[in-house]
Amino acid sequence: MASSAETPDQLSDEHLPVSAPPGTQSGGDTADPTGHRLRRGGAGSGAMPRWLPKAMLLALVGVGLFQLADWAFHQLINLFVMLLVAFFLSLAMEPAVDRMAARGVRRGVGTFLVFIGVGLAVAGFLTALGTLMVDQVTQVAGKLPQMLHDVIDWTNHTFHTELSLDQLQHQVLKDSGTIEKYAQQAADNVWGVTGTVVGGLFQAFTVGLFTFYFTAEGPRVRRTVCSMLPPTKQAEVLRAWEIALAKTGGYLYSRAVLALVSTLGHWAFFTIIGLPYAAALSVWVGVMSQFVPTIGTYLAGALPVLVALTGQPVDAVWVLGFVIVYQQIENYLLHPRITAKTVDVHPAVAFGAVIAGAALLGAVGALIAIPAAATLQGFVGTYVRRYEVEDDPRIDRGEERRQRRREAVRRLRQMVSGGAADAGAEPSPSPSPEERRSEV
Repeated sequence: MASSAETPDQLSDEHLPVSAPPGTQSGGDTADPTGHRLRRGGAGSGAMPRWLPKAMLLALVGVGLFQLADWAFHQLINLFVMLLVAFFLSLAMEPAVDRMAARGVRRGVGTFLVFIGVGLAVAGFLTALGTLMVDQVTQVAGKLPQMLHDVIDWTNHTFHTELSLDQLQHQVLKDSGTIEKYAQQAADNVWGVTGTVVGGLFQAFTVGLFTFYFTAEGPRVRRTVCSMLPPTKQAEVLRAWEIALAKTGGYLYSRAVLALVSTLGHWAFFTIIGLPYAAALSVWVGVMSQFVPTIGTYLAGALPVLVALTGQPVDAVWVLGFVIVYQQIENYLLHPRITAKTVDVHPAVAFGAVIAGAALLGAVGALIAIPAAATLQGFVGTYVRRYEVEDDPRIDRGEERRQRRREAVRRLRQMVSGGAADAGAEPSPSPSPEERRSEV
């Protein structure tokens, strides 16, 4: 019994794990010289994965590049807008340059001649408008004392006061400090307005320069764009370019014709009634009503009415009536005929396009909205397939009534002009859908 007894030291030695030689591995474990197993750091041990630092670095670089691109876009947005305006202006001028180039004129010379014509037209408009404004200000300044006397007399008679011109002069001299402050503010505003004018002139020069290059180098620009595309896409790009040329040029040319007709018509009427500055006012009405979208008609008619009020108030009524009547004649007779072969944009589409353009790009977007809408409409008409619509009363619920009315008119004509020979004739066949649409 005593021999079989084991000492505590022997028991502890037997239950100790057999240690592997130093440096050997068993599965995923390693053993140190003391026999304790050390487990490698794995995914479940809380250590950082090797791909995470690289992913974080790439995310930071992506965010930085996005912020840099956003900053650069906002810094260059004015340049992008000027390029867009120059592109549309070049589309409008290129047909005229192409015609001169087809007759042997170099594209650079033809573009220069077109620019000279447009510049003369703009200079003539500004000169006429400036002459009108200077003359009106001069007349108002000359009539100012008499106008003040009339206003004082009307105020005394209406409100039973005892105002006089001397009291007004004394009050003005008394408030000279306030007037000086207002004058200083006006001087500061003059500097701000001067900076705005200089900036506007620089932007106009930039747009003109890009427009000249886009127009003179039109074939080279198209060749450069097509060189970046496969042959299967080049034909589609050129076709889209031709649609944009036709629609934009057609829109501006039709507007120019309408402006010319409007100018001549208003000039004749203003001359007949003896309205002063008839030529300048007629040019104002023609240009503003055609090239300023949506509100151009109202701005065009407001100035002649105000000028007429300074002379004979009854002439203002005649001017207002003529402007309204001419606008209806233009909308229903002149505009559909002139724009039928160039660009035909529905008034609702044009109004929505102007609102969208103004919301996106402000005044510039409102000016180029209608040519852009016409170009988009040309794309839709070219690439979207259309199907013939069958006659269905649910489409046009008034068609049946109009058909009965046309049939009654036709029978009445037969009764008036037919006589006995037409009494037994067979009724004429119903018109085709195309004829009905043309009659409507």
